[in-house]
Amino acid sequence: MKNYAKITPEGTKDLLFEECLANRTVSAMLSSVFADRGFHEVLTPGLEFYDLFAEEISGIPMEYMFKMSDAKGRLMVMRPDSTLPIARMAATRLQNAEKPLRFYYNQRVYRNNLGLTGRSNEVMQAGIELIGAKGMRADLEVITTAVEALSKCVPDFRIEIGHAGFFRALANRLPISAGRREKIRFYIESKNYSALNSTLDKLEQTPYVNIIRQLPRLFGGIEVLEKACTLCDDQEALQTLDYIREIYRHLSRFGLGDRLMIDLGLVQRNDYYSSIVFSGYVLGSGEPVLIGGRYDNLLDSFEAPAPAIGFGINVDALARVMLKRGSIPPKRTTAVLVHAETGYEIEGIRYTQTLAQANIAAENSVMETVEEALHYARERGIPKVTVVSSEIRTMDTGV
Repeated sequence: MKNYAKITPEGTKDLLFEECLANRTVSAMLSSVFADRGFHEVLTPGLEFYDLFAEEISGIPMEYMFKMSDAKGRLMVMRPDSTLPIARMAATRLQNAEKPLRFYYNQRVYRNNLGLTGRSNEVMQAGIELIGAKGMRADLEVITTAVEALSKCVPDFRIEIGHAGFFRALANRLPISAGRREKIRFYIESKNYSALNSTLDKLEQTPYVNIIRQLPRLFGGIEVLEKACTLCDDQEALQTLDYIREIYRHLSRFGLGDRLMIDLGLVQRNDYYSSIVFSGYVLGSGEPVLIGGRYDNLLDSFEAPAPAIGFGINVDALARVMLKRGSIPPKRTTAVLVHAETGYEIEGIRYTQTLAQANIAAENSVMETVEEALHYARERGIPKVTVVSSEIRTMDTGV
């Protein structure tokens, strides 16, 4: 018996009608922003070798990946991330191309979210990667592109900025293993205050332990940086705060107002990101719909070192929010159902094409009789049925 033939795997779902329209609409809106900003579209394979996503490179635990083997027994994964495949492409096929390289993508990624907790295992992701450019100008280019992309879709988003180097500088001051550091990072990222405090209570209570304890709460405006400066005397950490301040100052002139926040608890995939990190939130979605940052060390893995920065947007989450708000333009409804009498089937199809060319939404009938065509049209809310035979006549359906 096929026990699973009528259901989808956990963490996946079918998209029907309005959901599919919303997804395609958001993808198109984001793509238009990226293209207008000078980025060029690329697509990468849905299947990649596992070696590309080894945890020491990607920061993605092995258990989060969907794995299989090819005909030669080599370990493969379904693409869990778009940045690494694009980095591979840049380091191989485009290794001699003039830098910087500006890419955008719109493709599905697959993550085995253990326990799910409302997350999907299959996500449509759109984003950009700017490879071969470093410094403030490149960071501002990418972050303002993120702002423009969200602005195109929703008015009430929030951008949070932080710095991966801040947590790293503080954590390096603690006498802990890499495994313990990763646990602390995870507790900060997930705002798990209880587990974070329990772990830190076991350490000597130094100023660095104290500020790490407060990281999830160091969130707000420019005053967050002032408070962090009073708590910390590590020069490397203070330099990261200076850089956040500079980025914040520039972005404040971009008209974001209170939609721009500083979050020193942004520590996701901390060994992956090297400098500035940022997230985007939208009212109605519990998870960030946008995650990005600078990853200057990633291309070292391909023996083609280059600075890089980018972000990815959860298209599915953004589409759900916009659909719920009624922000997705409805599909144009069918105005005419064209039904051909027996022997006039091709003429009916041609007449349907003629109406479409005249910008009239028309559908060709596959019913056997006029009565069935009229019933179908009434059920679908189509106001007119045009019958094609030796002559053409149109009937109102009364809807």
